[in-house]
Amino acid sequence: MIPPIARRFVAGESVPEALEHARNCNEDGIAVILNLLGEQYDDRAAACADTTAYLDLIDDLAETDLDACLSVKPSQIGLGVSPELFGRNLGRIVSYADQRDAFVWCDMEDAETTDAAIDAFESMAETHPWTAGLCLQSNLKRTRDDLARLVDVPGKIRLVKGAYDESPSIAYTDVERVNEAFRGDIEYLFEHRDRGVAVGSHDPEMVSLATRLGTEFATDYEIQMLMGVREDAQRDLAAQGVSVAQYAPYGEKWLSYFSRRVRERRRNLLFAVRAVLGR
Repeated sequence: MIPPIARRFVAGESVPEALEHARNCNEDGIAVILNLLGEQYDDRAAACADTTAYLDLIDDLAETDLDACLSVKPSQIGLGVSPELFGRNLGRIVSYADQRDAFVWCDMEDAETTDAAIDAFESMAETHPWTAGLCLQSNLKRTRDDLARLVDVPGKIRLVKGAYDESPSIAYTDVERVNEAFRGDIEYLFEHRDRGVAVGSHDPEMVSLATRLGTEFATDYEIQMLMGVREDAQRDLAAQGVSVAQYAPYGEKWLSYFSRRVRERRRNLLFAVRAVLGR
């Protein structure tokens, strides 16, 4: 059983719990991106098992009226075994999602996964346009070139600042420089696309920038935030008519995810404690 302090960040251990969380979010006007916890597999059987679990999740979602989609990690569905296995498993998931009117996000992990993720996204867009989305990280120095490469690809693009520790040779490590790159990438995406734009951030400045640009350029966009972080802001934005999606992980591997959330931002733990105590 997930303890209350971690339950703030994890939608449950089972699919029914995750679907119930999605329903509760939908009542507040918030869409949900469901992610089965698991990553860094170097075992083919584990990667294929989670691929099958995602196919089952697509069936489960198809039996509901929920505003929800799914998100997979490359290392979860085979990249740690081979790029070929990753591409094949992602293809199975996206193809089935297309059949069942679902949507699939491909998360971005460390910089070593970037090329494989982009190649797979482009391949999926050719056969199943607007069924998949890809995350790009603005702390990587290559990202503006990647945006230019993908700007006309028929799929969604999620921009985030980036949470992985990367070498200064390939990434910006200064906070202000990362913010500068993120602002510039957001502006570039809104200027060059009229749909399929997502900004994943809890930073009020970046959220305000996205909402302003969305109005200025009449762009179809959404704001994405993590479960358990600034949920009041998520509800406020949704009430204002902004498209908001909450990234909600679930599954038995919740402990490692919760530990990482706390390491990334210590005040997340304070949020969780206050929520448990009702303060």
